[in-house]
Amino acid sequence: MDKPGKESSVTTRHKWLFLSYNLPARPSKARVHAWRQLKKLGAVSYQSAWVLPYSRDKASELEKLLRDIESHKGSGVIVEGRLLRTVDEEGIRQALLEAGKEEYGELIEKCDDFLKEIETEIARKNFIFAEVEENEEDLEKLKKWLRKVEKRSALDSPLKKEVQEKIKACEHALNEFATIVFNHTHAQRS
Repeated sequence: MDKPGKESSVTTRHKWLFLSYNLPARPSKARVHAWRQLKKLGAVSYQSAWVLPYSRDKASELEKLLRDIESHKGSGVIVEGRLLRTVDEEGIRQALLEAGKEEYGELIEKCDDFLKEIETEIARKNFIFAEVEENEEDLEKLKKWLRKVEKRSALDSPLKKEVQEKIKACEHALNEFATIVFNHTHAQRS
């Protein structure tokens, strides 16, 4: 029995969903589909199972995925529950943080690429509306990607704020570029 005031090695703070499944090696299409769906949900692989924080929506999505797995001659089990050991919960938290770090890190790189593209267009004096429009579309893709990452991230990554600031920097750079293109276009007409 644990002493009062001491943290127990048993935790009941969070409810989790666990999925363990098997699929035939061939064709690989079903395995790839399952992996993609799990990643889209924000699940992480931990101790031979896929894990994600519990929600009714995610439980429903896992049930749908399990039906897909079974339709491809696979099998699996979904478990809803709480972890008995704090060390396991911390391990899952770390795996979730690492997954978020990976995604947010990739977004930071893409934002940096976007900013370099704007700089390149300015240096080349490529002041045409088509470039503004193309960069607007690229910025919207970055914003959409950020929303997806935020939605599937179970834990706030330390990089989330950095990505949000990079997106703002991209918006600012695009607005400045659009102004330059506008001024250049109107100067040519005068």
